[in-house]
Amino acid sequence: MYIIVVGGGRLGYYLVKALLAEGDEVLLIEKDAAICERVNKELGSVCLHGDGCETITLSEAGTSRADMLITVTGDDEDNLVSCQVAKYKFNVPRTIARVRNPSNERLFKMLGVDVTVNTTNIILEHIAREVPSHPVTRLMSLQGKELEIVELRIPPGAPAVGRALKDIELPPRAAISLIIRPDQKPLVPRGDIVIEADDRVLVVTPGESEAALRAALTGS
Repeated sequence: MYIIVVGGGRLGYYLVKALLAEGDEVLLIEKDAAICERVNKELGSVCLHGDGCETITLSEAGTSRADMLITVTGDDEDNLVSCQVAKYKFNVPRTIARVRNPSNERLFKMLGVDVTVNTTNIILEHIAREVPSHPVTRLMSLQGKELEIVELRIPPGAPAVGRALKDIELPPRAAISLIIRPDQKPLVPRGDIVIEADDRVLVVTPGESEAALRAALTGS
């Protein structure tokens, strides 16, 4: 697999190093000539000095044959532009972008970036897994449909506890897809299934409906 990484900071450096160890063909694009020279001395001729937002640099990097482009600079705008040029000018099938500002993540997805990585959300999701009181974990965004798959943990005393699914009013376009019960096989949702405390419920929902969904199922 040929992978292009844009941005030679710490994250880009360690990412390139890990990908090389996996046996992938990797090229790093970095604006800073000193960083590029240092990377080439340490890892071999894997760094191209140039701007990953510019068509001429991406052309020199052989982006038209790349399987994936990953942008990890510290500038959200640069990361977005690099992904868009790679996807729409060079037809790269998979683009991944670092997003520093969480409010930009929705824009990146609207403009065609396949995968966004936001450190803030990653930390929040780890907190959600480690702290039982945190009610929602975002598992996946469905590209192009403005939908998310989220997991909710139903605490004791929640409004959904003791109620059948058919009697719970969910936000528009939200649908329960799976119920995971401690020490049992996952349950495919049916209208007569009664929600119990400590159930984990997987729901497909529009992102903007998350607060209403949380209120309906957990009361928080």
